[in-house]
Amino acid sequence: MSGTGVLSLKHIEVIRGGHAVSPVPTLPLVSSQDVGWNGIALESYNNVPSGTLSEHEHPTHFLTLLTSGRVRYQWTIEGRTLSAEHAPGSVFILPAGTRDRESWSGASDRIVLGVAPHFLARALDETAHLAEVELTTRLDLRDRHVNALMLALHADLEDGSPAGPLYGECVGTALAHYLLRRYAVRTTRTSKYRGGIPAARLNRVLDFMRQNYGRDTRLWELAQLAGMSSNYFCELFKQSTGLSPHQYYLQQRIARAKECLRNPEVTVRQVAEATGFADQSHFTKVFRRIVGTTPAQFRAG
Repeated sequence: MSGTGVLSLKHIEVIRGGHAVSPVPTLPLVSSQDVGWNGIALESYNNVPSGTLSEHEHPTHFLTLLTSGRVRYQWTIEGRTLSAEHAPGSVFILPAGTRDRESWSGASDRIVLGVAPHFLARALDETAHLAEVELTTRLDLRDRHVNALMLALHADLEDGSPAGPLYGECVGTALAHYLLRRYAVRTTRTSKYRGGIPAARLNRVLDFMRQNYGRDTRLWELAQLAGMSSNYFCELFKQSTGLSPHQYYLQQRIARAKECLRNPEVTVRQVAEATGFADQSHFTKVFRRIVGTTPAQFRAG
């Protein structure tokens, strides 16, 4: 069980010559830096040119999903030179601690994900006592589940993360759980939890979410209140409520926003601030998508 939060990853970096540097030679178009997920970070890049990266070490588990282009990669890992040709949908996984040299030819769009070793280990009760869990190196992986989860994280960032960091941390935990089951060096047996969260614990969590709709809530906070690991919390919360944690949290924000909008003395900008949205534009976009009208139209109606 995860008792405390883990540090957020601001950037995806590798260690080269004792310094942290970006593994991609262009600036990201999308980044999780501002939302600050616990234990994971994602960046996406467009039109990355051919290039090389001299010897470096990965402090986190490093996943790359090619979304456009065809690229020929070459890695030198522990004295062995390995290569693979990637097309859209290809993924490679380099575990934390990997030291390698890398070169690639061909322009591409890509999504890059970093997963902190302790975040991966804490995704399951069975591995939570470990500092880290070793993953296998995979250089030409086709896995629709990994693809879907990485794309979901990317889509949340493109949408402005309307539920704050909660959605990304739930999806990141699901991805960590999947990686542990499919790509860990040692197979981990996982328990099955059924029946939902016990009523007293669930009510404690729901009360907390209702009272804290205006600030960013962390997955580990909710899991701690429920007395279970983050992964099992997400599963059992949905069993108990019919909604994922981020859906319930966003529902609370919108419900409170509707109440505020009924007061003509409160501006739409003030409602956006009170309910935890980044700004009035973001609030309007999310409100219209969920309710079907803009905040101004809802107030007028």
